[in-house]
Amino acid sequence: MALDKIRNIAFLSTYPPRGCGLATFTNDLVRELDKIDDIPNPKVIAVSDNDYNYSSRVIMELEQHERESYTKTAERINDSDIDLLVIEHEYGIFGGEFGEYILELVDNIKIPFILTLHTVLPNPLEKQKKILEILGQKSAKVVTMAQNTVPILEEVYGIGKEKIEVIHHGVPYKDLESREELKKKFGLSDRSVISTFGLIGPGKGLEYGIEAIAKVAKKHKDIVYLILGQTHPCIKKESGEVYREKLLQMVEELGIKEHVWFVDKYLTRDEIMYYLKLSDIYMTPYLGKDQAVSGTLAYAVGYGRVIVSTPYSYAREMLAEGRGLLAEFRDSDSLARHIEYILENPKAKEEMERRTLSLGRTMMWENVADSYSKLFIDTLEKQSTQGA
Repeated sequence: MALDKIRNIAFLSTYPPRGCGLATFTNDLVRELDKIDDIPNPKVIAVSDNDYNYSSRVIMELEQHERESYTKTAERINDSDIDLLVIEHEYGIFGGEFGEYILELVDNIKIPFILTLHTVLPNPLEKQKKILEILGQKSAKVVTMAQNTVPILEEVYGIGKEKIEVIHHGVPYKDLESREELKKKFGLSDRSVISTFGLIGPGKGLEYGIEAIAKVAKKHKDIVYLILGQTHPCIKKESGEVYREKLLQMVEELGIKEHVWFVDKYLTRDEIMYYLKLSDIYMTPYLGKDQAVSGTLAYAVGYGRVIVSTPYSYAREMLAEGRGLLAEFRDSDSLARHIEYILENPKAKEEMERRTLSLGRTMMWENVADSYSKLFIDTLEKQSTQGA
């Protein structure tokens, strides 16, 4: 029997203006859910590590590093009209060792919650494993964004398959001018454009990307590599701009300043889409082989870009069936070879773009939000039936 009342859904997550991939994800999802009649105006409980000027969508704030805030927030949730909580889980977002404070909240809330996982570690430390086991056990459903994490969730964390839902990372859609028109607008006419975007830090392996560009530029003088994005705020807090400065110095020493451009800012959603649309190749030279999801890679797939990537977990899944090329980890020669192949084989490039776009269309936020809304309604109906 369908629920005949309004479904009040709240997301526990970071939220803009906090600069964070999770904040962007949640903002994109709730804005898309606004368009669905069954899920009117979803709310946000913002995880804060500072003073932020939030929009009216944020109905509560949870102080990330204050343990008692987790219990108090649970009490406020219980006293509210929220029917279902969606916990966006990422390491480093919640307080305590490996985010253990989140357990205080789930121990005390009286409504069902859905757990959305942005990282799934195949070889967790004992405490990381324990936290996710408890969250998995207490949740009504667990959402993961990649099929290849399902066996890990089952075998490593003991989460039953019937509890797991796979829903793609969403991608925003916008009608844009052609690649050539956008290149002209951005002063990149007649250039072969390679891009990487996202918050910058040592795990991104950008030094290997830069070395690869230096190799390719000897033969392809028109190449330009756009490194788009600010240093990750947590890294900036701990070690300032050491990594970015190292990259800038590399570019200087390799003599490739005209081939590597840094855009040092937190990109708006529209800017990301423009840069992706004008790119010929999207590159992720990441170092961590276990990365289960990458929002930046999802966006590149959504826009049908040819992708050259190291073979981390999410890239292997996204680039299967001829949707891109996988290079070796920490190997600029391997990256360079793949880039050259694409630049020199326009037919192969066109075919890869076609295959990638075919998957990318299924990942647009409209489709993803539809999957989430069905999951929310099914979960609440099931709870309602069990409670009857």
